[in-house]
Amino acid sequence: MAAAGIITEYNPLHMGHVHLMAEARRLLGPETGIVCVMSGNFVQRGNFAVADKLARAAAAVRSGADLVLELPVPWALSSAEGFAAGAAEILKAAGIITHLVFGSESGDAAPMIRCAKVLCSETFPERLREELKKGDSFPAARQRALRGLVSEEDAAALSRPNDTLGVEYCKALRGSGIRPVAVPRRGAGHDSAAVEDGFVSASAIRALLRQGEEETALSFMAPAMAAAYRAEREAGRAPAGIWNCERAVLARLRFLEEADWAALDLGNEGLYRRFARSAGSAGSLAELLETVKTKRYPLARLRRMVFRAYLGLPPAPPERPAYLRVLAANPRGTALLAGMRKTASLPVLTKPAAVRRLGAEAQRLFDLEARADRLYALACPDPAAVPDERRRGPVIIRGEAG
Repeated sequence: MAAAGIITEYNPLHMGHVHLMAEARRLLGPETGIVCVMSGNFVQRGNFAVADKLARAAAAVRSGADLVLELPVPWALSSAEGFAAGAAEILKAAGIITHLVFGSESGDAAPMIRCAKVLCSETFPERLREELKKGDSFPAARQRALRGLVSEEDAAALSRPNDTLGVEYCKALRGSGIRPVAVPRRGAGHDSAAVEDGFVSASAIRALLRQGEEETALSFMAPAMAAAYRAEREAGRAPAGIWNCERAVLARLRFLEEADWAALDLGNEGLYRRFARSAGSAGSLAELLETVKTKRYPLARLRRMVFRAYLGLPPAPPERPAYLRVLAANPRGTALLAGMRKTASLPVLTKPAAVRRLGAEAQRLFDLEARADRLYALACPDPAAVPDERRRGPVIIRGEAG
C-alpha cells in the first residue's frame, strides 16, 4: 500500500490540518495511506503541547490520518533543521513512504528543492559564516548567503515560515526517493490571529485558550480534536501550560552551572553566559527570556534552550531515532504497520515493555521520553491524572479509515 507522510505537531489539530490530509489523498489517490510523524508532549517552539500526545494522535486518526508515529523529544525540541531531519529519518526508516506532503505559502516544492541543493553544497557553509560575522540572526544571514546562488524568487522561500520548513524537509529527504509535495496553505497564515475562510492558525487557537475563550477556541479545532480536548480537560490533563509549573522550571534552571548551559549553546556564540547569569535570579520565564534575548537570537531558539535544560536533553539529538513508536492507528493504519514490520530499517514499537528487547540505545531514548513526560505532567491541571508513559500503548480506532 502506497503511503504519504505528513510531519506535524497538531497543537491543536484544526481544519487546515484536516484539509492537508484530504489534499494528500486527492493528489495521490483515495487509497493512499496517511502516516503522520507527530511531536509528543513538547513542541518545536519550546513549549508544552496543550493536550496529551495520545489524545492528539487519536484525534488525527479520526480526522483523516491512518497511522501516527511519535517524533521523540530530542528532535521535537530542536531547530527547524533538527526537527525536519528527525522526522524525515522516521519516514525513511518506515520503508513504505513515497511522498511527503506539507503545507506551504507558495504551494510549489520546486524552489525549495533548488534551495535545499545549494544549502547542502560544500561551498555554502563558508559563505554563511561570512554573513554571520555581520551580527544578524541566523535566518537573515542564511537568506542573504543564498542570494546570488539561486534566483531572488527561490531565495524568498526562506522568508516564509512554512516554505522555510519545507526547505528543511527537502534537505532531509535528499537521496531518499521520497518526493516532496507542497500544498498551498489554506486560511490564516502562520502565527496569524486572523480568521480566513473559517480557518485560524494553531497559535491563534492556543492564544484563545490562554485568554479563557475556550468555546471559541474549540469551534476552530477539528471536531475530533475538540471532543478529545474536552475529555482531556475533564480528566484534569488539559490545558497544559507553563503557568502550572513555572517555578518548577525556574528551580531546575537555577540548579545549572555555566558549563551545563555551554553544552546547549551549539553555536558556541556565548549565549550560554547570558543564560547562566540570568537564570540564577529571574523570577519568571518571561523575565529570563527578556534579559537574554538579542536581535540575533529568535525567541523560539531561546525557549528551546530553556526546555532542553529543564528536561536534561543532550546538547543535540542523535543522528536518528532508535525505533518507530506507534501512537495511534485505524484498520488501514494497522495494515500499514504490517507492511512496515517487513520493510522498516528501525524496530516498530507498539508496546512500551518491548523496548527492553531493542537494545541499550532504544532503552535510553525511551527512558528519556518517559522522564520528559513525567515533567510534562507538572504542566497539567492535575499531574496525578497523567498516566505513566511506560504503561501506555497506542490508541487503536476500530472501524474507521481515513
